[in-house]
Amino acid sequence: MKVVCDRAALLEAINLVSGVVATRTPRPQLSCVKLTAAKQGKGGTLTLSATDAEISLRLQVDQVDVEQPGEALIPADKLRQIVSAEDNEPTLTLEADGDTVDIRGEDAHFKVYGHPPEDFPATGGFKAAVTGGAGAPAAKAVFSHPAESLGELISRTIFATARENTRYAINGVLLNREGKRIEMVATDGRRLALCRAALTQKDGPSVKCIVPTKALTQLQKLLAGAQGDVDVAITDNQILFNIGSPGDNADGRAVLASNLVEGAFPPYEDVIPKDNDKTVHFDRDVLFSAVRRAALLTNEESRGVRMSFSAADKRLDLSSRAPEMGEANIQVDLREYKGESIDIGFNPGFITDALKVITDPDVVMELKKENKPGLIRSGNDFLYVVMPVNLQ
Repeated sequence: MKVVCDRAALLEAINLVSGVVATRTPRPQLSCVKLTAAKQGKGGTLTLSATDAEISLRLQVDQVDVEQPGEALIPADKLRQIVSAEDNEPTLTLEADGDTVDIRGEDAHFKVYGHPPEDFPATGGFKAAVTGGAGAPAAKAVFSHPAESLGELISRTIFATARENTRYAINGVLLNREGKRIEMVATDGRRLALCRAALTQKDGPSVKCIVPTKALTQLQKLLAGAQGDVDVAITDNQILFNIGSPGDNADGRAVLASNLVEGAFPPYEDVIPKDNDKTVHFDRDVLFSAVRRAALLTNEESRGVRMSFSAADKRLDLSSRAPEMGEANIQVDLREYKGESIDIGFNPGFITDALKVITDPDVVMELKKENKPGLIRSGNDFLYVVMPVNLQ
């Protein structure tokens, strides 16, 4: 293999695939990136592949000149460090001979020892998953969705997933495709975020699956600046995302595949309050600023912020206090308030997390009692349930 690469394009691709590389593994091949150079016309393509045995990513770089097609398997961290360090070079030449890869710039030469490319685990393509074969059934659901909308669905839910919880089902995000809509749901047991979008494809089977948080974090990076639709295929145990496809389900610029999270997602519909009798309308930026400032005088022992809603004055008083630190009090005029006055406490971080992903300036909060969950809405497509905290 011998290929001349645009250094900046190569570094961008390495940074993306490095997010999938296994950091601690007894299998050294999983800490590597597989390079596959193929001739196409006058130039060619260089495909970078990485996997941690749960998630795999294949990313194609077109800004290359392939002088000799071939493959190489090279440690990801060393490749990344070398390409990053050669920041004065417009291009780099990669040449593989057996298990050794030579990386050359104008005034530098690096010889890196790798592994036989055939030792790298196979990473299936998108079209192969759609059609099945080799004993594997065809995908049970295949659809497309605009990249921008898919990115918004992820960003509005992923922050609410559990972190290393023993209930594995809530360590990911539920993806639910049904009828004319797609929705994503995440919860950590103390809050729940749900976001919906209309599907451009109205036909297709209903399907539910739980996607790991790590896979969606990686997908967010791939979707940054992406145009057009993303193809999605769901099998019995995997989900695949195809970005930049030329059509007909052919593998695109990037193919991300992930094992699904096993287990049953909690019945989230039962958690969403349906009888709240107090409705508050906020200016998003005003509420975000007030909660963030009130949180300045909280600590691990007193993480709650008291929110006192006055029906008569249409005003909200936010207060916090922490021993040996002090107290804070913030006042906010409400756009609209319906219902009786109420005092309720919330973890301020849980409130600001939701406000960060809301773009609509008008935010609606619905409340019932001081010991009942609050509900935040933005438009018809986003809702957020948050449990109150006990304030002493």
